[in-house]
Amino acid sequence: MANTSEQYDNAVKLCQDVFNNKMQDYGTAWRVLRTSSLTDQLYIKAKRIRSIEEKGSSRVDEGIQPEFIGIVNYSIMALVQLELGYSEDTELNQDLARSLYEKHITTAKGLMENKNHDYDEAWREMRISSLTDLILQKILRIKQIEDNKGKTIMSEGIDANYLDMVNYSIFALIKMEEGSD
Repeated sequence: MANTSEQYDNAVKLCQDVFNNKMQDYGTAWRVLRTSSLTDQLYIKAKRIRSIEEKGSSRVDEGIQPEFIGIVNYSIMALVQLELGYSEDTELNQDLARSLYEKHITTAKGLMENKNHDYDEAWREMRISSLTDLILQKILRIKQIEDNKGKTIMSEGIDANYLDMVNYSIFALIKMEEGSD
């Protein structure tokens, strides 16, 4: 049996390395983005994954792995923005940015562990394309909640949907590492 916690941590390290390297290149310019803009970025990434899955090829020399990494990182950025609000002052201390990333990824992992317990790791039996579809569904739910000014009647909030997208993307990265679909 695969060690999900260890596999999760390995996938997170891959995502964090990309986040940290891009932060070195670009700083924290993403702080200017409203969460709705981050939701749209997530939509673009998920649509590209689905397009590649449907067509079986891509014209840009990148596969779907960087897009799943992007979904993890944009979702974490969105969670930070929900917590701090967007800012015209894009200079967020990089140590604080890394600390906030760690806080939200730890929350996501805790959620994953609880759901894995209840669902007996059902994601291991799923196709990557189904994970893609679930991510798209979460994005559409977030867009609807955003259109409703953040109000829900009985549904979980925007943050829960971002956390689920982190976990679905990490599951996809694990499955890709295992060579499964």
